[in-house]
Amino acid sequence: MTESTTDIEISRRRLLGTVGAAGAAGLALGAAGGALGHSALADSGNDSGGTGNPGALSTLGSTAVAFHGDRQAGITTPLQAKGHLLALDLAPGAGRTEAIALLRRWSDSARRLMAGEPAAAGDTGIALDAGPCSLTVTFGFGHSFFDRTGLTHRRPTALDPLPDFSADQLDPKRSNGDLWIQIGANDGLVAFHALRTLQKEAGEAARIRWQMNGFNRSPGATGTPMTARNLMGQVDGTGNPKPAEPDFDRRIFVPDAGPGPAEHAWMAGGSYAVVRRIRMLLDDWEKQSLEQQEQIIGRKKANGAPLTGGTETTEPDLNRFGADGKPVIPSNAHARISAPEQNGGAAMLRRPFSYHDGIGPDGTPDAGLLFVCWQADPLRGFVPVQRKLDRGDALSPFIRHEASGLYAVPAGPRPGEYVGQRLLEG
Repeated sequence: MTESTTDIEISRRRLLGTVGAAGAAGLALGAAGGALGHSALADSGNDSGGTGNPGALSTLGSTAVAFHGDRQAGITTPLQAKGHLLALDLAPGAGRTEAIALLRRWSDSARRLMAGEPAAAGDTGIALDAGPCSLTVTFGFGHSFFDRTGLTHRRPTALDPLPDFSADQLDPKRSNGDLWIQIGANDGLVAFHALRTLQKEAGEAARIRWQMNGFNRSPGATGTPMTARNLMGQVDGTGNPKPAEPDFDRRIFVPDAGPGPAEHAWMAGGSYAVVRRIRMLLDDWEKQSLEQQEQIIGRKKANGAPLTGGTETTEPDLNRFGADGKPVIPSNAHARISAPEQNGGAAMLRRPFSYHDGIGPDGTPDAGLLFVCWQADPLRGFVPVQRKLDRGDALSPFIRHEASGLYAVPAGPRPGEYVGQRLLEG
């Protein structure tokens, strides 16, 4: 029997009870960092015990992230287990009018799905049995979007194309794009449901340019919360700026009253996302001894601590020398070259997903990192660090940058707004 949209909505809402979301520290954060949870909603029947009360979802399923807020979700939200990144180009003949209608549709569906509700129309039922599972949907605009919509005068200079790097081997078909979407969730079906919904709602207005799928360690997979590891087995993300730091907002988000013309004020409270598909040459990496790997990275593989000692969170002592007169952390170690103090204080919030797209005919895995980093200005965040890495990072022989994009991600929408409204209608 086919369920109506109303039946689906009632069914999903009934399942949004929780047994204590506060016990899952870090799993449920709103766009401004506040913890959220769903209260139990009474309904009759259909529970396995026959008591007339629905079974409560696990904490993982019941956690939700707010769509509305000062910041878009998916920037400071803790890493989710599943992710999709995609870019779209407006269809030939489509312009500002079509973009406005599209962003309205997408924003409405993102709001509903992030709350654990079905899409407004034609919901597929893919996520029917699940709660919101920390779903986030984040929207951004590429350099070309402003030409397509007649808004070139409102394009920020921070969105100028990234410079070329000598080690890049970029595929233009998997780079850039008018529109960019990041989807994250702690359940694969919930994440795919959002992807499928937004892809269908693009309709005739926009066409998929590229799409990539990623993953991270699932919440609760370790005894205590830990920094994620990448596919090289390295603890990855130790040096990230923390929201509690006094200069975090200044580094990551565009100031409300910053420099630049008034035409660019729509980006106040937003951030810039640099997206890079970085293939890891795992066969070559895994031939290195543990000691060689640690020298290349500059940190202990077991716990992420710097080679100069301490724990993962200990600041590396870049001025310490060994008995042989050489720096304990080698001069070309990745951790040294990328350190903010080595780059004039340049900092970015790294929030990547790992990916694996199968085994090639030569037996090598097509796997690596869907690198996503956030900053108030990429020319002061990503670019200076990548320039230094490009010139002498010991990790470079083991990775290959295959795709790239830069996107302006506006502030979170206010209640009643759609994402980008202050740009498109301001």
